[in-house]
Amino acid sequence: MARKRANGEGTLRQRPNGLWELTLMVGFQNDGRRKYKSFYAKTQKEVKEKAKAYMNAKAEGLNVDTVYSFGEWADLWFESHKDNISPTTQENYRYTLRILKDSFSHKKLHDIKPIDVENMLKNLRQEGRSISSLAQCRGMLFQILNKAEANDLIRKNPVRFAEKMRYRELPKRKDAFTKEEVAILMEMLPDNKIGWSIRLLLGTGMRSQELLALEPQHIEPDGSCIHIRQAINMIKGTAVIGTPKSRDSYRDIPVPLNIREYAVKLRTTKDKYIWKLRAKDAPYNPSVFRKEFKKALDEIPGVRALTPHCCRHTYVSQMQSLGVDLSTIQSIVGHADIDMTKHYLHVQESIRLDAIDRFSKAFPGNHGEPDVPDENACRVIKFPNVG
Repeated sequence: MARKRANGEGTLRQRPNGLWELTLMVGFQNDGRRKYKSFYAKTQKEVKEKAKAYMNAKAEGLNVDTVYSFGEWADLWFESHKDNISPTTQENYRYTLRILKDSFSHKKLHDIKPIDVENMLKNLRQEGRSISSLAQCRGMLFQILNKAEANDLIRKNPVRFAEKMRYRELPKRKDAFTKEEVAILMEMLPDNKIGWSIRLLLGTGMRSQELLALEPQHIEPDGSCIHIRQAINMIKGTAVIGTPKSRDSYRDIPVPLNIREYAVKLRTTKDKYIWKLRAKDAPYNPSVFRKEFKKALDEIPGVRALTPHCCRHTYVSQMQSLGVDLSTIQSIVGHADIDMTKHYLHVQESIRLDAIDRFSKAFPGNHGEPDVPDENACRVIKFPNVG
């Protein structure tokens, strides 16, 4: 039998299934009728705590009467956010969102705790997900729940209080061609479209997605400048013309004198794009271009088979070794901030040895100074991955 509690604390009763039900009046409806809300738990203590937590949250201004599952709120968040990102990034977001939904889809927002976040990351790690994938999942989950916190749907963002996983392996870093490899490539690459294109990537630092989106009109007739106004975006596995990666990626790249002839050769085409599909007037797929790139490099001895994006790392490193300041390099390659440009630097061993030699000459001490730096004094040793 239900019994009314004192001081407006609602009606408490035990249901036939054994659960305790506590019903409170929580306000009034639009027509003036009273509005009630019921809470359920296995014990009286638990049901009272639920009701108390609800009333406290309501008093704090939380939107407790609108209860979203994670999946519902995540979809709302994505719809409001997707117009701020490129189509390619949207595809990446959708993929990460599917991973998060597999863990939290039907869970109520306010039921997600820090321990749940930690367990999700551990499970993904056991499944063999990469460090990058885990970081993306944690980052997106933080954004989604941060928006929920800002809209008074939850008290605190649980991701903020979840412990970060400690990874024992070192993050991988993109490689770059050495000065010697660049010289070999410039001389021995074939005199055809793939050879001209690789030279242009090495000499301008542009992204391969920007190269594949080039139209003849984007290259000056004398090959002196390339205008980046669009890039390839991948949407559901299909290459489409879209916007460059960021606002800073819209830029005009000066082309070095020694490779302008290759820019002119690429410009001399009647096709809509410098690189296009044979069957139709559509842009080339980056994955197919990577195969063409590798095939060309495999024919050249003394050069590692790196990826097209490594040409970009190479450009930044070589320009820095030539004494070009980072701000100038940043403006040419179209990085949004200089920290990203710094990440692309690869200091060559010859530069390191030269730096040591300069120190020796500046501070000879009692041991004199060697005429030539000892190339065997410091060797790069590769350690096996730990873990």
